[in-house]
Amino acid sequence: MTSRPTARWTRLPAGWDAEMSDEYEWAPLRLPPEVTRVSASTRLSIEAEYRGWELTRVRLYTDGSRRVLLRRKKSRLADSDISRRDQPEL
Repeated sequence: MTSRPTARWTRLPAGWDAEMSDEYEWAPLRLPPEVTRVSASTRLSIEAEYRGWELTRVRLYTDGSRRVLLRRKKSRLADSDISRRDQPEL
């Protein structure tokens, strides 16, 4: 059985937190080098369509990994368990 590459939560790169407002929920992700550009694009499109996340920033590193910052407007349920379960599953 092979394991599927998954995104991991990570710290923000320097300078990315400068424009972050409290109006949004933020989801920083790290995509490993095994995730192709097409696969990452498809997965992020699904998150946007069904969970309301939008792509804010992407940084590509020389090893092929990417750091991604997603955001969406906060809702009334932002502090509940429902919102936490609705984090991106890339």
